[in-house]
Amino acid sequence: MIEKKEPYRLIISGGGTGGHVYPAIAIANAFKARFEDAEILFVGAKGKMEMQKVPEAGYPIKGLWISGLQRKLTLDNLSFPFKVLDSLMKSKKIIRRFKPHAAVGVGGYASGPLLRMAVRNKVPAIVQEQNSYAGLTNKMLAKKVQKICVAYPNMDRFFPAEKVVLTGNPVRKDITELADKRATAATHFGLNPDLPVLMVLGGSLGARTLNDSMIQNIEKLIDSNVQVLWQCGKFYHTEMQEKLAKVVNNGSVKLFEFLKEMDLAYAVADVVISRAGALSVSELSIAGKPTIFVPSPNVSEDHQTKNAQAMVESNAAVLVKDTEARGSLIDRAIELLKDEEKKAQLSSNIKAMAKPNAANEIVDEILKLIA
Repeated sequence: MIEKKEPYRLIISGGGTGGHVYPAIAIANAFKARFEDAEILFVGAKGKMEMQKVPEAGYPIKGLWISGLQRKLTLDNLSFPFKVLDSLMKSKKIIRRFKPHAAVGVGGYASGPLLRMAVRNKVPAIVQEQNSYAGLTNKMLAKKVQKICVAYPNMDRFFPAEKVVLTGNPVRKDITELADKRATAATHFGLNPDLPVLMVLGGSLGARTLNDSMIQNIEKLIDSNVQVLWQCGKFYHTEMQEKLAKVVNNGSVKLFEFLKEMDLAYAVADVVISRAGALSVSELSIAGKPTIFVPSPNVSEDHQTKNAQAMVESNAAVLVKDTEARGSLIDRAIELLKDEEKKAQLSSNIKAMAKPNAANEIVDEILKLIA
């Protein structure tokens, strides 16, 4: 590598969901840990969660007027071409002013215009694909960028094989350090460390199926002496609070809009019920948690089912279909909580699929391009 004469400037674009935003922040943190004087700028979509989460993580962000196409005719669809043109022009201005040494796209609406203008302006570029089924934005960018960092094998189905690097998905560093946190976590959440704990994760926005499955079967969990950490999402929090209040709850069910202390939550959980977004799969692999995945059917190309099936094929997780969850999910969870041998097997197998150094490996790929 040539001697660095000025601080590196890195631009990271994408977002829309936690599955895009948190890996992006993890890449930024890993780059900053290696180059303390680096300047890092994020570019996101106005109105999306990255506009809040990125500044909270300590990084500046600029927003583009961009969104996806709806499946039915709407005013948003009519304005889509204008949004694309506006975002391309703004991306061009951002790149010319910031002069990045490299650009990273993590998927999501903002990633497309920004990366397209980056490569047009001869900026070395990488995309990071979190899922086992490639997203449309990344597939469109694949021929333009120099490297594609992926989390699953056989991604040359979607991308040029010579560009693909298997790195895994970047996750928050605190999740890699769970040893000896269970007692602290139990105290933090007000749980009995001697009783089993079920954690339910529906993603940052929540999941109707998981919430309905919980509320319809909550008495089964209470009767089985199962404690619950339940992230229901901001859209459902008030509704679930009201419904939970009508059930005799001995304090063993802890309801949250959003779980901030995820390292403690993972540390105390014995079994996890989760959607199968790429970030969740990666975090649960690193945490080594016995998991029941309930893939969301409301995602492009049914990619969550493909993510979950990749784990099930390695006997690293259990899959319950969304359509079957209300009837069988909680029974399956209680059954798994009681099966020590199965839990140990799932924990060992899912941990074997973890890639805890993903963020640093992606930084290595960035540095190869700017050397």
